[in-house]
Amino acid sequence: MELNGRILIVMGVSGCGKSTIAQEIARLLGTHFKDGDELHPESNIAAMERGQPLTDEDRLPWLAAVRDYACTAAHTHNGCVIACSALKKVYRDILDQAGEVHYVYLEGSQELIASRMRKRKGHFMPESLLDSQFAALEVPNRTSNLVTVSIEPVPDVIAANAVSALQKLFAS
Repeated sequence: MELNGRILIVMGVSGCGKSTIAQEIARLLGTHFKDGDELHPESNIAAMERGQPLTDEDRLPWLAAVRDYACTAAHTHNGCVIACSALKKVYRDILDQAGEVHYVYLEGSQELIASRMRKRKGHFMPESLLDSQFAALEVPNRTSNLVTVSIEPVPDVIAANAVSALQKLFAS
């Protein structure tokens, strides 16, 4: 399956596996991957490291940077896969301005995600902010540009399930 200029945003709360799954989806599709966290301004990363939840005001410049990167990467690489939380509809509205954007929503329980966050090393987002992530999450409606994938299986299976669901979405 080729993206043909499409942008895939792998979304969900911190700790759901966005970066790992997005990178694997990009590998399966033979396309460009970017971790949206790399586009955060230093002030956002410092705030999260201190355990301070980001506000909408904090996130807006970051979302604009992700949108702009996605637009450029989609043209340069004929498509791209980006890991980005995209927690609220208004955030997704900003990202949608990048072009033909589709979402892979990684769905899982707070308990499962918390258990996985406790095992990861070297990430700036502490488990203490997971409550704020779920509080901010506006679960995306079943729309024509979205697939929802359970995070219960292992990463390879999650990514394969996402690609399979995307193939069906693009064929319809």
